[in-house]
Order: sequence, then C-alpha cells, then structure tokens
Amino acid sequence: MLKLKNVSFAYAEEPVLKNISFKLEKGENLSVIGESGCGKSTLLKLIYGLLHTDGEIFWGEKELLGPKFNLVPGEPSFKYLAQDFDLMLPLSAADNIGKYLSNQYPQKKKKRIKELLEVVEMTELADKKAKLLSGGQQQRVALARALAKQPELLLLDEPFSHIDHFRKNNLRRRLFAYLKDQNIACIVATHDSTDALSFADKTVVLKNAKIYAEDAPSELYQNPPNKYVASLFGDVNEFMLKDLVEDESSRKKLILYPEEIKFSKTSGIKATVKKSWFKGETWLIEASLNGKTVYFNHLQELKEGKKINLKVSEKLIESRLKQFNLRHEYTNNSSR
Repeated sequence: MLKLKNVSFAYAEEPVLKNISFKLEKGENLSVIGESGCGKSTLLKLIYGLLHTDGEIFWGEKELLGPKFNLVPGEPSFKYLAQDFDLMLPLSAADNIGKYLSNQYPQKKKKRIKELLEVVEMTELADKKAKLLSGGQQQRVALARALAKQPELLLLDEPFSHIDHFRKNNLRRRLFAYLKDQNIACIVATHDSTDALSFADKTVVLKNAKIYAEDAPSELYQNPPNKYVASLFGDVNEFMLKDLVEDESSRKKLILYPEEIKFSKTSGIKATVKKSWFKGETWLIEASLNGKTVYFNHLQELKEGKKINLKVSEKLIESRLKQFNLRHEYTNNSSR
C-alpha cells in the first residue's frame, strides 16, 4: 500500500504541493487530474523519489526517503514514465524493451518482450529502430519498457499524449486490463477525462497546491462539488436555480453537463441558438439564456438565432440541490 502524509514541495517560495495526503492499495488505479501547473508531474516525481519532501511517503511499512538519502534516486520496485521517453534511439523497439532484462535466460527474455509488444500493439515494429519510430510509437515502446521488470507501482505522466486517437482507446483497455491482471498499482497524471473516468478506481483533483476533491470518478462526475471539477471532464454549465425554476429567488447554483439539458418543442426555458458544432453522433449547441451561455447536446444542427425551449428533469434538479445543500452544510460545520 502507498501512503502519503502531508507531502509538500516548492521549487522556490511558492508551494507547488501542500499537505497532500492519500492512500493507494496494491492493484488500484489512481488518476490525478487538474489544470496545467497544478503539480501532477511533481507529485509523481516525489513518489518515485526524484524530489525530496518534508512529508512522509510509505510503501507498505517502508518509508521512502527520497534523493537526500539514496545515492541513486528512484525506487527500484517502482517504474516512472515521464513525458520524455528516454529511449535508446539506435536500438530496436524490442531491444529497448529488453534492455534491463537479464540475458541469463534468453528464451524467457524473448517471451517477455513478445508479451509486452502485444500489450502495446507494437509486434509488427519489433525490429524497427527507435529513432525511426513516430512519437506515438516511441511512447508505446516506453510503456512496454516500464513494465519489462514488473513493477509494484507504475507512475505514468500523460502516457497517451502522443498516441493516435483511433489507437488510444484500445491501447488503454489492454494496458489497464494487464495492470489489473498482474495486480500492479498505477497512478496516472492526465489531462484526458477518459483516463480519469473509464479506468481509474479513484480520482484526485489538484488545485492551488492542494487536493481539491477526491472520490470515485463516477461520483465526481455525477455529483461534481463545483464547476472546476466538472469542467475537467468536458463542457459544463453553471446555472442559478432561478434560471431553471419559476418563482425561485435563491442564489443556489446547479452544475449541469450538456447531455443533461434537453431540447423541448413545446414548453421550457427560453433560449436563443448562437452556434452549432458537429461531434459525430450529436451536435453541441451553444445558446444564450438570460444573457448567459449554455451548452447542450442535440441530434441535429440548429440555425443561429433560432428561438428554442430547453428543459431539465425535476429529478435531476432535486439531486443536484441535495448535493448543494450537503456541501454547504459540510462547509458551515467545518468553519465553526
């Protein structure tokens, strides 16, 4: 089990991370998300042992002491894949993966390389030199190399950023299924909401050097505590309750995703279409509602200037209001 307690770090006077604490069980997948510069990459470097913290980091019963106490920085049972892949460019893809595997058992080594080439879908390019591979292909080789000597904890910094979109989804499924099968814990620092939602057991949101939210990804998505957290998963709307409910005068706010707002041919909230963007199965419609911008999904393009009606289910409004009231009750109790 990985345990962080009051982990802090600053490159200068301004803290990059402050009092970060969380736990990760063996075999669990944690996604770390947040805007650029929030400290995601720094957190991975602290855990791996490339940077020193005055806080505490444990793997099981062992305290990880960092570069001030280790002659060679980095934990031997961990693997860290940075955004620069650090491959041996003159070597082939297969040789890069097998570089740190023992030559004492050549057949076993060959089998391991073949297995990992299949995981990252690079079998056909096994003999191609790394310098001749594309950025996405190099990233896939680097992923396989990080798994070559099977780690107990894998730290991935934007691991799919260079990989073609058509290949990315299948690669993610194969990689994270492999990690689960091998009981390898994983922390992924990412900007991609798919990494956070589809494959993580839990998600940590960083903002202003601190943990801003922490929960199962489904809970963070379905009941986002604020607009910032919701926006990390895609387009989002923030409404005053009075914009949605007649005779409402409170200043309560609701967070809604575009798919939660429906087009109505009869009655509803009056809005005016501004723009339409084709997204494949649906169109993302930008409209104006009481002088504010609102985004919703629709099956067809809508003409600019068209007057429309929108609606939100009463059940959804009640659910979000309940979450709003619980958050404010917690905030008020915490401040006493």
